[in-house]
Amino acid sequence: MNRRQFSMAVDEVLAELPEWVVEQVDNLFVEVEDWPTPEQDPEGDGILGIYEGVSLADRGVDYFGYAPDRIVIFYQPHLELGLDDEELRKEIRVTVLHEMAHHLGIDDDRLHELGWD
Repeated sequence: MNRRQFSMAVDEVLAELPEWVVEQVDNLFVEVEDWPTPEQDPEGDGILGIYEGVSLADRGVDYFGYAPDRIVIFYQPHLELGLDDEELRKEIRVTVLHEMAHHLGIDDDRLHELGWD
C-alpha cells in the first residue's frame, strides 16, 4: 500500500465514524506522518498512532485558545507489520478509532464495548 492509499484508508475510517462521535469532535486535526519522532515514541516501540491534546473529558470551562488537538497515524510502522492490504486496513481502522477514543475520553473498556479494539 502506498502512502496515498494509506491516507485514503485513514480518511475512509474518519468518514465512517458514527454521528454521535462526529458531533462530539472538537478542535481536532488528523494527519498521516511517515514515522513518529523520538518525542512521540521515546521508548522506540514503533507506535502506530498517537493522540496529542486535551481530551474532551479533561477540558474545563477555561479551555479556549488552545491549538487543535492532533491525531497522527504513522505510515511506516503500519507497513512494518507485514500485513496484506485487507488486514492492514483493519489495523488502520483500529489505530484511528483508538486515538479518536483518546480524544473523546473513552477508556479501554468502553472501547471494547463499542467494538473499536
